[in-house]
Amino acid sequence: MPITNRTFANLPAELVDVQLEMEEYAAGYGLDFFPTIFELVNVDQLNAIAAYGGFPTRYPHWRFGMEYEKLSRGYHYGLQKIYELVINNDPCYAYLLSSNEYADHKLVMAHVYGHCDFFKCNYWFSQTNRKMIDNMANHGNRIRRYMDRFGVEEVESFIDNCLSIEDLIDIHSPFIRRYAPDESSQFKSPTDAGEAELPPSRRLPAKGYMESFINPKPRLDDDLAEVRETKAIHAPAEPMKDVMLFLLQYAPLKQWQLDVLSIVRDEAYYFAPQGQTKIMNEGWATYWHSTIMTRHGLNASEVISYADHTSGTLATSPSRLNPYKLGLELIRDVEDRWNRGCFGQEYDDCDDMRERADWDKQLGLGREKIFEVRQIHNDLTFIDEFLTLDFCRQNKLFQFGYNKHADYYEIESREFPKVKRQLLFSLTNMGRPEIYVKDGNYKNRNELYLQHRFNGVELKLNYAHDTLKNLFALWRRPVHIETVLDDHVTIVSFDGTNHEIKKTDEKVIALEDE
Repeated sequence: MPITNRTFANLPAELVDVQLEMEEYAAGYGLDFFPTIFELVNVDQLNAIAAYGGFPTRYPHWRFGMEYEKLSRGYHYGLQKIYELVINNDPCYAYLLSSNEYADHKLVMAHVYGHCDFFKCNYWFSQTNRKMIDNMANHGNRIRRYMDRFGVEEVESFIDNCLSIEDLIDIHSPFIRRYAPDESSQFKSPTDAGEAELPPSRRLPAKGYMESFINPKPRLDDDLAEVRETKAIHAPAEPMKDVMLFLLQYAPLKQWQLDVLSIVRDEAYYFAPQGQTKIMNEGWATYWHSTIMTRHGLNASEVISYADHTSGTLATSPSRLNPYKLGLELIRDVEDRWNRGCFGQEYDDCDDMRERADWDKQLGLGREKIFEVRQIHNDLTFIDEFLTLDFCRQNKLFQFGYNKHADYYEIESREFPKVKRQLLFSLTNMGRPEIYVKDGNYKNRNELYLQHRFNGVELKLNYAHDTLKNLFALWRRPVHIETVLDDHVTIVSFDGTNHEIKKTDEKVIALEDE
């Protein structure tokens, strides 16, 4: 890949040379990335940027201050340290910690180019906004204007309500066409929620992130009001997973509240692919920084420092899964298997342990295969397709759970099907419960009725109560959710004052291990 459009911000000359060197190595291996801008910041600046999710121009909210305090205390107590931060954007922005050693800067830059390649080439990022840093700045300006006009507390309180349901989106909807190209719809796409379709003659041409400035809301208010008045609340034709979109379409909100809700939803869809590809993304970046550093980037005086810091990143724990380690080892395993030809019907039918261990057809397809994997898979499909019994044994993976009698978490099984199933289960819908809108006019009283797709794990009632309370603040009518508690179909409700739990006679058999 030709290296063009270099921008070096205010990097010292020696780090500019490092960037050029790492970029050349990355391009030489076939990595394809957006132009990348590195900025050198101190630890307080990096913690502040990380607290905002990588976007220092994001809208103000108390949770970002809380996150900054957490990161700051963790660093000063020696519990954690952020080595790098990179943003999915075109161009990509990455931040370097000024207190890092020279070898660390090399490692971080090589790691960042792995991330940038993944952002650009992985299919699950293909629908994300590549100018999100501009959009985030505009989101911040819009919300600051609302705070000036309506008061900080009122706007922050409404943002709290919106953030409590930011996981209630349909992570697959950006890849689904639900309307014909010429079919009129109030919402054009998941990232266009909140923008009404107006006749072309009424709208000036503008890039997406400049829309609210070129066609400001005062011009659109009347048209939006007309659209909302003509839309009757009804049950969706089928359960609707994008709860936030349903609220945008039907909730009795003011115009500024609709705009804030659409901003939170926009950002939720932007960050969703990062939750879907955490293992692959970190594994891919770690694979390439280790490849580049061990083959090209290190000199003799930097080996110990590099090995020490990399071993810390890849350290495993009996109590939690390390996405860096699992992603790296699985990518290496795929590369090795395709280099040796350990795939296909002939290999699968071989039941001789020694023959399988010595299997080597010298195909050399490993590098080509991992680039293919990087392009089309997310964590769920990656684990489902490539996690094998041999890999599970070699890396000593096991299933663990909570023993009620011993009041202790312990190993439950080392059986491959159970280990793989639990791992896939934790990755489905990014580990969040699947909630659908079943009826927006429940009992013909404009009450909101949601349904939890029960998969063996019950909702946490304290979370459910808080979420229903926040949903009531948005819907302004009683809210219900159908779920399963103690093997019975249960309806949990909130009417604005009290919570109610009502079990039905319908019984659900809990999922059992096969």
